[in-house]
Order: sequence, then C-alpha cells, then structure tokens
Amino acid sequence: MGFWYYSSSVRRKRNLDGDKSQEIPLRNNLSGSLSMHLDCSIYGRDDDNRGEMNYFNLSTILTATNNFSDANKLGEGGFGPVYKGKLINGKEIAVKRLSMKSKQGLEEFKNEVILIAKLQHRNLVRLLGCCLEGEEKLLVYEYMANTSLDVFLFDPKKCKELDWAKRTSIVNGIAKGLLYLHEDSRLKIIHRDLKASNVLLDDEMNPKISDFGTARIFGGNQIEANTIRVVGTYGYMVPEYAMEGLFSIKSDIYSFGILLLEIASGKKNSGFYHPEREESLLSYAWRLWNDGKGLEFIDQTIVDTCPISEVLRLIHIALLCVQEDPNDRPTMSMVVLMLSSKLINLPQPSAPPFTKLLQAGDASSSYFYF
Repeated sequence: MGFWYYSSSVRRKRNLDGDKSQEIPLRNNLSGSLSMHLDCSIYGRDDDNRGEMNYFNLSTILTATNNFSDANKLGEGGFGPVYKGKLINGKEIAVKRLSMKSKQGLEEFKNEVILIAKLQHRNLVRLLGCCLEGEEKLLVYEYMANTSLDVFLFDPKKCKELDWAKRTSIVNGIAKGLLYLHEDSRLKIIHRDLKASNVLLDDEMNPKISDFGTARIFGGNQIEANTIRVVGTYGYMVPEYAMEGLFSIKSDIYSFGILLLEIASGKKNSGFYHPEREESLLSYAWRLWNDGKGLEFIDQTIVDTCPISEVLRLIHIALLCVQEDPNDRPTMSMVVLMLSSKLINLPQPSAPPFTKLLQAGDASSSYFYF
C-alpha cells in the first residue's frame, strides 16, 4: 500500500517513478485508531525544529525491518525490542517496538510521542514518526550507528575505544541535553530514566538522550511531584523516588551522577559487587575518594593515558550529584559550569545514600512498578 506525502507547499506529490512517499506528516493522518489515542498537542515543536512528525504504516515498517527479523534486532529495552530498518529511499531508521505484554505500553507510547515532538536538541535523539496499527505500537527514530553507551562502556574490548577525550565529550553532551530538558526548552522535562543504555551514540560518538516513555512535564513553578506508580531502573533511581514516589529535576541529577561514576570507572552500577566488601559502585567510589585513593577507581583502560586530576574532578562532581538531600545536589546549569571550568571551586560532598533497595540485582534494562 502506497503513501501520500503532504507538505506546506505541495499538498500531494508523487515521486517521478510513480511510487508514493513512505511518510505522512502526523497532523494529516489523525484518523481511525490513531486519533483515539493521540491529540493535537503532539504538533507543538520548538522553533529550531524544521522537521515534522510523520506517520508510517505497518507495511512500510515490516518491509524496512524484514518483518522484525532477529538479524535486524539492535537490542531490548524496558518497553520492548529495537530494530534497524531501511526505507526504500535508503534512509536508515531505528524502530522501537513496544511490547504487547506491557499494560503501560500505550501510555508510554503516547507520552513519548507527545513529549519528544515538542523537543529538539543536538543531544536528544530525533523521533521521526510513529505507527499505531492493530496491536502494534511503533516509534521510528533516526538510526544511531554506534548504538548505546553501555555497549561500549561495559564491553572489555569496545571500552578501549572510549579514551578520555571521547568520555569527556560524551559527558558534556549528556549534560547539555539534560540542561535543555530542565531549563532551556519551553517545557521543563524530567526524564526519570537516565542511564547508559538510554544514551545513544551517532557515527561520530556524539551522545543523544533517548527513551522518553516515563518522562514528565513540570509546570513553570513546580519543583517536585509525587506518584504512587514508581517506574525506573535499579541502580540509577534516586532514594526519595524509590521510597516515597517523589521526583524532581534533582532525580535526573542523581542519575547523571551515577552515570558519571560509570564513565569514570568503566563499571556498571547495577549488579556491581566488590569481592572484599559488600558495597555498591556508589559506596565504593565514596570510600576510595574519601580515603584519597580515587586513582584506584579509574577505569584501567584509561588510567595510564588520562589526566588524573580531570578524572578525579569528574568523580568529585559525580559525588555532588548523588547527595542524599536533593537540596544539596547542584542544578544542571551548575553541573555544566563545573564541567566546563576548572576555576570553579567544588564544595565538599557528604556521604551519599547507600540504600539496599537500589543495589539489588543486575537489572540495567529492567523496570519495576509499585
């Protein structure tokens, strides 16, 4: 089945070979089941975004992904698998197929489309469009050649490709993306699931934050919210959220701090186990840094080539981000300033929380619901 392509200047346009485009701007396809689930709020976008959200029909996605073949599978996230695809015009895409088993699937689908349609930043993954047909709920993204940060960071061979310069660039890119979400976009977005697997890398290893299924919009003066339905990933979840359902921009700051510790050490927080002590990556980092032994925490693949003082400063900033009291954690604008200027004196952090709940299990891509 062919596609009509609509644009602001040409209402209907066929390709010279007679085929029709594979994409339909979403505003022109709100009919049937799609119109029942998505509303006109998805049309809002920032002024610097010249693109338009498109609707893809299922036959196009099936052709592009070879019927969701295992050979095209890029990985599996909390809400389902992701596949590589190629449209007939040669454009490569990544297709997120939301699990049919998830009771929360439709809400996460709707949430991600509505939120990311309003956001545009070089350090946020670009959502090209979606498909809602039958039982299928599909999100179509720009394809990221180097998949996700965790694929490199926690692989004993690929981690060697992440020298200190690349790690610094990735840290700064993630920080700028979060700053945009928290302070610089016309919305105030709390991501709520920042982790290594949700940071995608393009062909030049530039980072882009992805997966906005659990993100929330805050009002202009709103500083925190409460929920009885806690969703997230073990190891990255802030204590006040896991225990009391409280979340704020400081929740993302905490997750960012954990991510910094992983980037500095090359170790995964979820499931980390020290052979001599029962401690998490967070408590391990604090003990070494507090004892003046931060050098032992640094990833062995970069320790001989990196500027030690810079890595220790990164660990220091990470520990400030994971303070137990949210008020003691810096804002993202302050984090970006601390990362960019060595002239900023860093305050002394206190011991971070060591909550057993956050240390349980190796569930780096697993979600739980209370």
